[in-house]
Amino acid sequence: MTTPLDLPGWRHVYSGKVRDLYVPADTPEGGEPARMLVVASDRVSAFDHVLEPGITGKGTLLTTLSLWWFDQLAGADGGRSIPNHLAASHVLTLGDDGQANTDDDLRSLIPDAAAGRAMVVKSLDMQPIECVVRGYLTGSGWAEYRESGTVCGIPLPEGLSNGDRLPEPIYTPAWKAPMGEHDENISYERTVELVGAERAAELRDLSLEIYARAARTAERHGVILADTKFEFGLDDRGVMTLADEVLTSDSSRYWDAAAWASGTTPEERMASFDKQIVRDWLAANWDKQGEPPALPPEIVERTAARYRELLERLTA
Repeated sequence: MTTPLDLPGWRHVYSGKVRDLYVPADTPEGGEPARMLVVASDRVSAFDHVLEPGITGKGTLLTTLSLWWFDQLAGADGGRSIPNHLAASHVLTLGDDGQANTDDDLRSLIPDAAAGRAMVVKSLDMQPIECVVRGYLTGSGWAEYRESGTVCGIPLPEGLSNGDRLPEPIYTPAWKAPMGEHDENISYERTVELVGAERAAELRDLSLEIYARAARTAERHGVILADTKFEFGLDDRGVMTLADEVLTSDSSRYWDAAAWASGTTPEERMASFDKQIVRDWLAANWDKQGEPPALPPEIVERTAARYRELLERLTA
């Protein structure tokens, strides 16, 4: 895995598969910082491995899209404002280079080495639930449906095909496993046991609301939001707050609406704006034993192009 950036004024405390987390350098060990810095790298993962090389510009594309969606959900889409973890309003405009412009106070906190790929965020008490919303039948949901007619235990009508739109979006939460372990799909009743009835209902209702708003926005740009996942935390006032990334190509499945309507095969209908190109190449060129092979330059560029296309289409 690529070594995290050495950023003046910040101390690295954690790295995920894609993002690196920093706290102010003067934060005492074990102390709770008022704000943190989230930096999106160009790393790309598949089949639980971080691959080499990364996808050029991916961190900037993901951050720009997250910031744009946070702004939409704060009311720019015409809906009510959903609280988010940004330390202040990051998104003022999209610049000529397609990157989100941030206000001067926040920009001064982001070191040059992380410019364009970083968010200054508030510290939150993160909830142990990954909030997944599915509007279409695909992926692991399709596999389960073929076996039992359900998705995450939720019964669905008979006769659906891979890629079909569901009668209504469904909420299928997962338990966020400790680092190094796999997240586990859980029932809604289990979320009640984990976080209590009031918070479980709030997580579900917020997730379904955000999905519905985002899906409508995407449709206006000729894009289908097939499914997505959200993370939430409580701020220092106990307000449930949208956190981490939101509605990016890494956390969501996006499809071209015209291709979905006219395609005759699942591959044509569900050509996604994400790293599926990487997954397909790796599946055809690696037996999942040992270390995965390096990605060819053309696979890197084709993947980067799909990330760029989605950002351009949504924000046009």
